[in-house]
Amino acid sequence: MRVMAADIQPLDLIRIALLTNPRVEKLYKLMRNILFCLPAETSHTVALRAMDIAYHAHLSELLSPPASSLKCPLTVMGIEFPNPVGLAAGLDKNADHIDALAALGFGFIEVGTLTPLAQPGNPKPRLFRLAAQQAIINRMGFNNKGIDYALERIKSSRFRGVLGINIGKNFATPVERAADDYLICMRKAFPFASYIVVNLSSPNTPGLRSLQFGKELRSLLQKLKQEQGILAAHYNKYVPLVVKIAPDLTSTEIDLIAAALLENGIDGVIATNTTLERSAVQDSPLKDQSGGLSGAPLREKSTEVIRQLCQTLAGRIPVIGVGGISCGADAAEKLAAGAVLLQIYTGFIYSGPDLVADCVKAAVSCGQSQT
Repeated sequence: MRVMAADIQPLDLIRIALLTNPRVEKLYKLMRNILFCLPAETSHTVALRAMDIAYHAHLSELLSPPASSLKCPLTVMGIEFPNPVGLAAGLDKNADHIDALAALGFGFIEVGTLTPLAQPGNPKPRLFRLAAQQAIINRMGFNNKGIDYALERIKSSRFRGVLGINIGKNFATPVERAADDYLICMRKAFPFASYIVVNLSSPNTPGLRSLQFGKELRSLLQKLKQEQGILAAHYNKYVPLVVKIAPDLTSTEIDLIAAALLENGIDGVIATNTTLERSAVQDSPLKDQSGGLSGAPLREKSTEVIRQLCQTLAGRIPVIGVGGISCGADAAEKLAAGAVLLQIYTGFIYSGPDLVADCVKAAVSCGQSQT
C-alpha cells in the first residue's frame, strides 16, 4: 500500500529522525521544527513520547551531550549531585518520563507539581510559545494525575539519581487549608524523594502566592518542618525541604521570605518561578495571554532576585537558580549571583540537550565542582 505524506504523523517523523540522523545538533533542530508546527501543549506531549522512543531504542546518546562534558560533581544539602544542572518541575509533571530525561545528561530531575488528588488544570489552550522571544506563557494550573499515580511511576522507573518531588495544593482546597495538602503530599513523597519542593509561587492557582508572606508563610513552614522531623525519624533518612518562590517580589518581600526560611530551618530555596510581568515581550501578539512567563525575558528579573536572596542568606541556605537560562553565559550569570545549583526548562525546549553541557561547562569554569 502506498503511504501518503498526510498519513505520516508527527511522532512517526520524529521516530524516523531518531533512527537516521547521526548529528545531535541537526537532529534536535529537525525535531524542534516538526514540533513547533503543532500546538504548544500537543508538541510537549509528542516530544516526551519521542524521548521515550529514543530511550527504549537505546538511541538517547544521539540526543545527549558527550558524557565527558557532564562531569561536575558537588554536594549540596547533603546530596551528591553528578553535575549542578537539573530539569525544572513542569516538564514531567507526572513522572512518566524520568528515565528518558535522565539519559540526556541532567544532574538531577524534578517532577511535578503534584497535588493530593488528580486535577485537569485550567481550560485549554493554556500553553503559548513566543518563539521570537524564546519564551513560553503557561496557565496550566497544576494539571496532574495526583501524587499516588506519580509515585507508582517513580517506583517503576530505573532512575536512581537525584530526584526532586515538587508538591502543591489542589485547586479546590481553600488557601487557609493549603497546609493539609502539602502535608499529605510530603508524607507520601518522603520515602522516594531526594528532596521535596514546596511550590508557593505558581501564578496559576488562585491565592497560592499569598502563602509566600507573613504569618501564612511562617505557619506553613513550621508545620512542614515539624513533619519533616517526624518523617526523618520514621524512615531513618533526612529529605531536605526546599521552597520555590516567585520573581515578582519587592526587596522587602525577599528579605522577609529569607528571614522566614532561616527561622524555620528550610534546607534550600528555588528562585524563581514564572513572572506575571510582560514588559520584555511587548512586541509579541501573545503578550496579553494570562499566565506565567518563562524563558529568556525572565533572565534579568530572576537573576536579581537570586542576587539579593543570596546576599541576605549569606550562604546559610543554598539557592537553586532558574529562570531564563538559554546558554552557558546565562548559567554563569546565575552562579555569579550566588546560585549553587541550576535548573532549566524553557531554554531546554528551544536549545535542546546541548544546553545541559553548555551549563555544566560554565559551572566548571566558575569553579563549581567540589572534587
